[in-house]
Formats: sequence, C-alpha cells, structure tokens
Amino acid sequence: MTPHDRPEPAELNPPRLAAILYGPGDDADTLLDAFVQGLVQRGVRVGGIVQRNTRDEIGRKSGMDVIDLANGDRISICLDLGSGSTACKLDAAGLAEAGMAVHRAIAAHADLIVVNKFSKQEASGSGLRDELADAITSGIPVLTAVPQKCIEDWRDFTGGLGTLLSPSQPAMEAWWHDLNSRREPIG
Repeated sequence: MTPHDRPEPAELNPPRLAAILYGPGDDADTLLDAFVQGLVQRGVRVGGIVQRNTRDEIGRKSGMDVIDLANGDRISICLDLGSGSTACKLDAAGLAEAGMAVHRAIAAHADLIVVNKFSKQEASGSGLRDELADAITSGIPVLTAVPQKCIEDWRDFTGGLGTLLSPSQPAMEAWWHDLNSRREPIG
C-alpha cells in the first residue's frame, strides 16, 4: 500500500489479516496449499492463489506456478530460461493473470483470499503488492506467507497490523477458528 491509498487503521479489522512467517527450512507453499485444500473440503469459499513449484529430473526447483483457487487453473509465473539455468525470471504476463485471480476472489466475496506470499518482489513495490493491498482493504479475511527476511518490509506495508502465524497447520487452524468465532458480517 502506498501512503495515499493506505486505509486508516480504524477501517481495517486486524485479525482478518494473517501471514505465515517462515524461515529457509520451511515449505510455506506446501503448508499453505494443504491448509487451503482442507478449508475447501469443508465448504469454505477460498479465492486467490497458492504456489506450486515444479522440479526437474533431479529434484531442483525448475519453475513456479500458481493455482487459481476459484477454478483450479495453473498459471506459470516463471519464464523458462532453459534446461541449464538455475535462475527463474518472473513472468509479467503470468503475474498479471495471477493478480486477476485475486481480483476475481474479491469481486466474488470469497470467505478467504489467499495470496501465496509477500516476498522480495512485493517488498520492492512490484509482484502482487497492489493485489494484496486490494485484498486487505476489501474487508475479506486474507492469508499470505512472509519469509523472515522480509518481515520489516511486511510490517511497513501493513502498518504493523495483522497476525503473524508460525509455519504450522495448527497455527493456521487456530487463526481461522478464532476469526470465525468472532466474525462480523462483511459489507
């Protein structure tokens, strides 16, 4: 959020925003995906995106896709730089498509909006930063993941609002249960 479009703190409901704070040894993508799939099985209308990484024949990460939670579409967000490359260049077209999935979730008034992560790109003002800001200010609960190395950027972005969760299913379940036990109607 930029200073001109950041809502006043009174407009936000801090418990509706949660971020999984993860370290180098944590698989936040798989953890978030598993949590979301459990919610969907219970009938929760989850929108937005989760990330699924692709691996080459020896197990190295070779690409990144996000899954549109509304329709299951797989969206590549990483340009293929060839079989010898260990680098990944984010695909602007893929990111734009992923951003549209977040906006569709907002428009559909999903029960929960998931944005796979707030990381280097979002911290620098690009990536899915604007879509994440729109989701946060929509009044719909939002869940994302933040690497420990970006925690100060996250705090700057959110003004210190929201809940930080440990990278565990019980922590996410407790947040979701607590949120729904005192949930006010949206809108």
